[in-house]
Amino acid sequence: MSEFKKKPVPGAPTKALTGNKRPMKGSVQLAPVPAVLVSCADGERADLVTVGWTGIVCTHPPMTYISLRPERYSYDIIKKTGEFVINMLPSTLVKELDLCGMKSGRDIDKFETCGFTPIPATQVAAPLLKEAPLCLECKVKHVIPLGSHDMFLAEILSVDADEALFNTEGRLCMEKAGLFAYAHGAYYPLGKPLGLFGFSTKKKKKRK
Repeated sequence: MSEFKKKPVPGAPTKALTGNKRPMKGSVQLAPVPAVLVSCADGERADLVTVGWTGIVCTHPPMTYISLRPERYSYDIIKKTGEFVINMLPSTLVKELDLCGMKSGRDIDKFETCGFTPIPATQVAAPLLKEAPLCLECKVKHVIPLGSHDMFLAEILSVDADEALFNTEGRLCMEKAGLFAYAHGAYYPLGKPLGLFGFSTKKKKKRK
């Protein structure tokens, strides 16, 4: 028997699980995943692209990746410059993020259309978004063809966090960013935390 007591948990399945599994064809059903807006620039040409296939792959050095289809307008810019910025947006800008994934930079200026403000980064030529609570400046190390997408494996050179995310002690408080996630074709705001990392093994303090 499990050592953990069973109790109602926010976000639990709406129906009791049967335990019986239905096999399906292999597909991209890992969820939720981050929904981010990637910025890139090549001289006067700049673009924004919505990316769902991204994540962290290494701690030291800090490494991330984005996977793009070669036909995307931003693909050639990133492959040529070897740089990009991952901009994490608050849920209030989810419509703008979605539009940047539906429209091509060949047809519209996404910065102007969405009202985004590009500001200089410190380590790369690609711009940060003033409206993004958190931005990751990235340098491409490898481009790996995988099939429908190519993966850009990159080192995170700088993390740029908005001043509003820090408390009076200088701690970065990500809960203030209002971030959201993507799961099975839909966007979801992040809810209340279920526990801090390592809480399952943390010993309770004895009452005096």
